Amino acid sequence: MRGNDFCARQGLKERFEFTPAARIEITRGFIQHQDTWFARKHARQANPPFFSMAEPMRLAHYLFVPLAEAVVFAMLASYVISRTLVPTLVMYFYRNAQHYPSHGVVVAARGWRRPLSAIQEGFERWFERFREGYRSLLGAVLHHRAAFALLFLLFCLGTLLLLPQLGEDFFPSVDAGQFRLHVRTHSGTRIEETAKLVDEIEQSVRKGIPPAELHGILDNIGIPASSINLTYNDSGLLGTGDADMLVSLAPSHRPTASYIKQLRARLRREFPSTVFYFLPADIVSQSINFGLPAPIDVQIVGRDQDKNREIAGSLAEKIRHVPGAVDVRVQQPADLAKLQFAIDRTKASEMNLAERDVANSVLLSLSGSGQVQPAYWINPRTGIQYLINARVPEHRMDSLAALNAIPINASQPGQGDVQLLANLAEIHRTNGPPVISHYNIVPVIDVYAGVGGRDLGGVLHDVKPLIAQAEKQLPQGSSIMVRGQAETMQTSFKGLTAGLVMAMVLIYLLLVVNFQSWLDPFIIIMALPGALAGVVWALYLSFTTLSVPALMGAIMSLGVATANSVLVVTFARNALDQGLDPLSSAWDAGVSRLRPVLMTATAMVIGMFPMALAMGEGGEQNAPLGRAVIGGLVMATFATLFFVPVVFSLLHRRAHSLARTPTHLPSAAGAEPAGA
Repeated sequence: MRGNDFCARQGLKERFEFTPAARIEITRGFIQHQDTWFARKHARQANPPFFSMAEPMRLAHYLFVPLAEAVVFAMLASYVISRTLVPTLVMYFYRNAQHYPSHGVVVAARGWRRPLSAIQEGFERWFERFREGYRSLLGAVLHHRAAFALLFLLFCLGTLLLLPQLGEDFFPSVDAGQFRLHVRTHSGTRIEETAKLVDEIEQSVRKGIPPAELHGILDNIGIPASSINLTYNDSGLLGTGDADMLVSLAPSHRPTASYIKQLRARLRREFPSTVFYFLPADIVSQSINFGLPAPIDVQIVGRDQDKNREIAGSLAEKIRHVPGAVDVRVQQPADLAKLQFAIDRTKASEMNLAERDVANSVLLSLSGSGQVQPAYWINPRTGIQYLINARVPEHRMDSLAALNAIPINASQPGQGDVQLLANLAEIHRTNGPPVISHYNIVPVIDVYAGVGGRDLGGVLHDVKPLIAQAEKQLPQGSSIMVRGQAETMQTSFKGLTAGLVMAMVLIYLLLVVNFQSWLDPFIIIMALPGALAGVVWALYLSFTTLSVPALMGAIMSLGVATANSVLVVTFARNALDQGLDPLSSAWDAGVSRLRPVLMTATAMVIGMFPMALAMGEGGEQNAPLGRAVIGGLVMATFATLFFVPVVFSLLHRRAHSLARTPTHLPSAAGAEPAGA
């Protein structure tokens, strides 16, 4: 049986341990067994089987590759349909259409088409007025194109100043309608005492949440009996002094974060000697934490556990003063009371006993024969073997006197070497850690920190200088590592930023191949800085932090912005090839391509609007993507309709003689462009 469970059931708050010299002989002792068992458990928590921190991008793969594949295949399907089905339907529906001259000839609609025709005619009249206004405005911009280009570029560069104010989160938090509270009292507390404490905490929680908004509370106290449940537990259980509370709220409840903030202050005030921390409740937050109970995990790696623990405690105290850092604690406490048996090797040798004999006798009484001499019984009918474990009944080991009276012998019949443990060992009281954690075999001490009321990137930015200070105090052979969601966020941001730059480069190279020119593709991608500026402003105005979905929305907006810019530049290039000067070609392209550009952008914005409002269950996770796409398209459309024509007219002006008078000089009054 496990040592901690035995102590808890027998009412003892101590744990048994031998001297370092004795430990050499008792590698199978229950103390080592306990440490190894808990270390394996904690190692499984730090390295869950499905999402290992050594492979952080696997999670990003599972979360975001389906979205990317959906966009890619949808665009491929739309391309095929636009080249096959759409022309066929146009030819079919327009087979009986009559062509009328555009000189005031109006054909009246009949029957049920009359209301639809009236709506269409009203829209066309409004759009013509809108087009005339755009024509005049574009003419004024082209008259002052150098100043406009400079101001627009300064605006895009100035937008970079907003990036530090956005904040960074790996993934948006979701109000799942429930929260998980972990309770930790002193190590070695009896499970009955922990149950009483949890009842009191539960009553305090019920006082803080209105009954109409509380759906139920589920308490899990101590270590699960099932090894499977223990393997996939991410709350950081240590022993019988730990408990998890799952609080479920009613559908019509106030924000869960407000209750968490209220309970965090209230519980610490009412139960000052108890450690509380809140755990991620939704499946996405649990996954991106990689099995850890907090998004920030500062691991002090090294074998000098005493010095490392001292540094960890000092670092945790400093992190508690960082704004936004909550639930800061050292995961491996050192408050477990132990009984250390120091064996007198001289006395033992005089009685023909070795430390191995003492250890085996203690193990036989406390853990059973399975730890000393495993024996099996084979069922003669089925051939299945069963492990036989014989030990002293638990109720007999209920005091220190009973422990001192444990018989010690060398298991050699007829030798008469039976002695009592009290004659061979002295008892010393000491404290130690209830769990010894390892990462890649090396012992570690974890300093966990959560985030509340602030973005993860901001908290991590303030924590890093504290880590750098603590690193200077480390003993030789120790090091500090930052793991968990914070590390994965930085890795993902670097990868997506590189992907954003690569997307722009690939778009440019693809356009170079299609246009057989280096200049026109460069003019086309001039709309992309506007799109990125729009993404930043949309996130800033909507109080949305920069996250992986937001970066994916930025990448998506680049594609639509490029498509609209291609329309304008292609039309302007055709006009230039027909003999128009660059200024008139740019003006004519902007006015003529106004409708398709607005239609494409408007359709995308309307499609993303429900997502940007975070509608539906868990809509907060995809809201940054919708907001980024909307902001990027709005600014990209403005850049396509104004900045791209300006850049076209500026970069192509050297192709014509400077002394040549333009065919059509645009003016603020709105002169007609050629071919309008």
